[in-house]
Amino acid sequence: MPKIVNHDQRRRELAAAVWQVIARDGVEGISIRSVAAASGWSSGALRHYFSTRADLLAFACEQVIDQVTERIQGLRHTGDPVKTVRAILLETMPVDETRRTESSIAFAFLALGLGDPELARVQRRHFTGMYELCLRLVQDLAERDALAQTGQDAETLARRMHAVVDGLTVHALAGHLTAEEMVTQLDAYLADLTGVERTE
Repeated sequence: MPKIVNHDQRRRELAAAVWQVIARDGVEGISIRSVAAASGWSSGALRHYFSTRADLLAFACEQVIDQVTERIQGLRHTGDPVKTVRAILLETMPVDETRRTESSIAFAFLALGLGDPELARVQRRHFTGMYELCLRLVQDLAERDALAQTGQDAETLARRMHAVVDGLTVHALAGHLTAEEMVTQLDAYLADLTGVERTE
């Protein structure tokens, strides 16, 4: 009787191996050979799923998008709209090792996506998804009458939120801000956006 292969399970195993290599060697350490070694597979077996390094990197970035989305969907929201927005945005920022690795993968695509159409597709998914999240958050704040009176439309405020979150993330990844300083700056931005100072 032929062996039934669970391809979804195998891809999850490979995702774990990708994370292991990135945690140890950084994004630049990703290759067919390094992931094969980490997973215990042969390079030939791995190429059945991913024919190139770009395929592996695209897979890793899409795993990040899916993981962050799943965490955000699983958050329990309080009645405080500003606290809810803060909690959601922090799921996308490098406040701990897991989220730092996720951010490192996502932002590696800034350069990698310039020369590879497949990586560019994933880069667009990442940036479009983040902008759409920011737009939903701004619209929710507006519906709850929780925005400071700026006179600016939701799209402008969403693009600014996206830029602030990405900018703080890059500064933290580069070591120009600690995680604590990054969160402090996010709180200052949210206070300006909503007119509500954080009290805890």
